[in-house]
Amino acid sequence: MNKVQWSDALLLGFDPMDKVHRDFVDLLATAQNADDTQLPAAWLAVVEHTEDHFGREDEWMRRTRFSSAENHILQHRVVLNVLRDGIGMARAGEFDRVREMAGELAVWFAKHTQSLDAALALHMRRQPAAELTRHRTKAVRHAVLP
Repeated sequence: MNKVQWSDALLLGFDPMDKVHRDFVDLLATAQNADDTQLPAAWLAVVEHTEDHFGREDEWMRRTRFSSAENHILQHRVVLNVLRDGIGMARAGEFDRVREMAGELAVWFAKHTQSLDAALALHMRRQPAAELTRHRTKAVRHAVLP
């Protein structure tokens, strides 16, 4: 299985993204190292964090009219749908499938961070400071997710 591990190659120079990415790596590592009894809760924590993480990025892209937003948001939507399926798998005791999903997520995350997120981070560093601090509440962000 592909294990997630933090690396400075994942740093984007935009603190709000770097922090949420570190948190994501920590949660995914916890899920990957969880035993069968811990895996459902650990996977749920990954999904909940990712919903908030992607929601925040999607909001930044929409609000700042990021040119590549459509593709980036679509990737988020597809990945979240797969991760949510993993919650049911974990609850049904399909732990090997969830572990395989976690390994694939680790690979996807590194590529996504170093490509699409890197472009977004560059764009966000160019935005006025007010754009960086405004965000909706978690409940509202979740309401706009598909």
